[in-house]
Amino acid sequence: MTPSFSLPPEAATPRLHVARRTLDRLRTVPALAARYADHADVRTLGQLAALPTLVKDDLNTALAHLEPAAEHSATWLFQSGGSTGAPKVGYAPTGFYMAGVHAHWQPLDRADVFVNAWGAGRMWGAHFLAAALADLSGCRIIALGSVAKAEYGDWLAFLAARRVTAIGGTPSVLRLWFAHARATGIQLPTLRKVLWLGEAWQAQLADDLAAVAPQARRWGMFGSTETWVVGTNTPDCPADTFHPLPDQLVHVGPDGLLDFTTLNPEMLNPVLRYRTGDAGELTTCPCGRPDPAMRVHGRRDSVVQVRGLGLDVDELIARVEREPGVARAQLVITQQGGRAGGLDILLLTVPGAAPDTERLRKELLAATFTLSTAFQHDPGSFRVRPVDELISNGRTGKTAALVVREES
Repeated sequence: MTPSFSLPPEAATPRLHVARRTLDRLRTVPALAARYADHADVRTLGQLAALPTLVKDDLNTALAHLEPAAEHSATWLFQSGGSTGAPKVGYAPTGFYMAGVHAHWQPLDRADVFVNAWGAGRMWGAHFLAAALADLSGCRIIALGSVAKAEYGDWLAFLAARRVTAIGGTPSVLRLWFAHARATGIQLPTLRKVLWLGEAWQAQLADDLAAVAPQARRWGMFGSTETWVVGTNTPDCPADTFHPLPDQLVHVGPDGLLDFTTLNPEMLNPVLRYRTGDAGELTTCPCGRPDPAMRVHGRRDSVVQVRGLGLDVDELIARVEREPGVARAQLVITQQGGRAGGLDILLLTVPGAAPDTERLRKELLAATFTLSTAFQHDPGSFRVRPVDELISNGRTGKTAALVVREES
C-alpha cells in the first residue's frame, strides 16, 4: 500500500501537538471556525487527514486575523505571487528557520565563494533565506541580487575573476545568466554548486550549465512563502524529487495533490494541510537515502479558460519548447472585460536561431482543439512571435508560463 504521509505514525504522532496548537489558532479566526467545528482533536495521522485543507485565500484570512509575531526575535513579513495570482503573505522570525534546514542539508561550506542571485525584491523572502543559509555555512558571500540584462557580461567576468564556486537563484534567473555566458563564450571553471528555489528545474538550464561550468551540480529546495522550505535534494536526486525535512509533514490526498503541515513549534504561519496547488507522490529516491522522498509532478492549476474553453498552459508551452531553436516560451492572454481578446505565444530563441513562427502558429491552431475552436472566426488574434526577453516579475525575477493582461 502506498503511504500517504511522509512520516510513519510512530515518528509523527508524538509531534502532532504542534498540529493541535495550529488547529486551536485557526479556530479563533471567525471566518474559518465553522469548518473545524466537527474536528475536536488531532492525535493520529488519520484525524489529521480528515481535516479540511487550507488554500492561499484561507491562509491570508487567518494571518490577517492572527498577525503572528516571533517570541525571541524580529518578525519578517513577506509576500509572493501577484503576477499571475493573488498575493500570498507569510511570516518568519529572524533566521528564517534555516538553522533547521542547515542541520540536514549543507550544500555550502567554508571554502565556498557563493553568489546570492535571488533578487532582493520588494517583500520577497528568497534572497534573505539564502543569505541565512550561507551565513550558517561560514562561506564568503557575494550578495548580488537583481542584475539587468546589459550588466550580465561585466558581472560574469567579475565572478570568473573572483573564482566563484557556488551560485543560487530561481531557474528563470539562472537560465538568463548561463544562456548569456554560453552565447558569449564566458566560462566559470571553478563553479561547482548551483542552488535553486522558487520554480521547477529547467532542462535548458542544465544544458547551458554543462557548457559554461561543467563541474557544477544542482542543489534544490522546495517550499513556498507560507510553508518555507519543505524539502531539499542533492545532485544524486532527480530534479523533481525532494526529501522532506523532519519538521515538515507531507500528505498526498486521494486526488494526488500535496498538502503540508508544519511540525515546527516555532512556525509563525498556521500551516495545517496547506495546499500550494502542486501534485505529487511519495517515493523512494534513487540517491540511496532510506527516508521517504516526494516527487513533485507540478501544478494542477495550469488549465485556463480561453473564450469558454479549457487550455492547458503547461502542455502547450511544453509543445512549443520542443521546437528547434526555441529556448523558452510564454503564453500571454489579453483580456477585455474578463474575456480573452487575443493570445500570444512569446518565443525566446537560442542565439542564431530563427524558428518559422507562422508554420508553428498554423500547426498549433490545427493540432489544439481549444485554439482552433476559440479563434475559428478570428485566427489573427492568435499569434506566435519571437522576443528579446520574456515578461518577468520585476520584483522576484521569476518568469511565469502564463501572463494575463487586462485591456480597457
